Amino acid sequence: MRTRDLGVAGLKVSELGLGCMGFSQSYGPAGTKEDAVTLLRTAVDRGVTLFDTAEVYGPFTNETLVGEALAPYRDQVVIATKFGFGFDDDGHQTGLNSHPKHIRAAAEGSLRRLGVDAIDLYYQHRVDPKVPIEDVAGTVKDLITEGKVKHFGLSEASAKTIRAANAVLPVTAVQSEYSLWWRQPETEILPTVEELGIGFVPFSPLGKGFLTGRINASTAFTDGDIRNTIPRFAQEAREANQAVVDLLERIGTRVEATPAQLALAWLLAQKPWIVPIPGTRKLERLEENLDATSIQLTDTDLQEINDAAGRIPIEGERYPEALEKLIDKSAE
Repeated sequence: MRTRDLGVAGLKVSELGLGCMGFSQSYGPAGTKEDAVTLLRTAVDRGVTLFDTAEVYGPFTNETLVGEALAPYRDQVVIATKFGFGFDDDGHQTGLNSHPKHIRAAAEGSLRRLGVDAIDLYYQHRVDPKVPIEDVAGTVKDLITEGKVKHFGLSEASAKTIRAANAVLPVTAVQSEYSLWWRQPETEILPTVEELGIGFVPFSPLGKGFLTGRINASTAFTDGDIRNTIPRFAQEAREANQAVVDLLERIGTRVEATPAQLALAWLLAQKPWIVPIPGTRKLERLEENLDATSIQLTDTDLQEINDAAGRIPIEGERYPEALEKLIDKSAE
């Protein structure tokens, strides 16, 4: 596995990371702890060094799982986690909260659950419109000074917010959804992070599984699967969006890649500071995803994919309305 620099901050990670949310939530019943630990440790053995979690996943249980599984490899891996949500006494999420006092409390909790002395990469999970981003960056800057955090990141932040935060504390990485069926970051976010020397970490690089080619209009998702609530996964939307998968299958046949591998190879070819974090609970899917790093797309391949994908209208919003309201939309 080759490595990449996340921007100019000196954080070097594997060119593909692993998104860990699915071990605890969002995609139907979670598997066993034993299976999750096996997959996480297999990923390390295959060269993965970037692992992505958050306090809200579970909540809290995902950090504990990731921390325990990766404890034997602590000096080999980078663990990213996130703050930005509040919780009541029963652990139920109560909405956004990035007040400085809460960030400090969240950091202490994440340090304890992960079993680490310092958080390698600490993202603000969602921008809190009630708290100036300068105060958020200033608080994380203090945590870095205290040795509790190493690098600062933002998730789903606008270009304006990224610039304002970076002026207080250099941002190491920005995380946002990015794939062949969600290319909005190309408009403002990617040019901004490139200008500022910030790495970019696409989550849902396989379109929450759709770009693997294993989901079609007749697929039935289990209870508790977030895709039951996402407009882009409504049956009629899946029928329309199948054209993207057909494109990946057609070109993938020529370059000897599965649709998932081609989707990941396309992302890796966009910029050398982009590090996707596909998630999976299956060892065979992990191996498939990691093999995408061996696929070298030519300029002709990339142009063909871009031209064809650009002519395919994607149907359906990527989030239900309640989640869409949590995305930072402050104008540049």
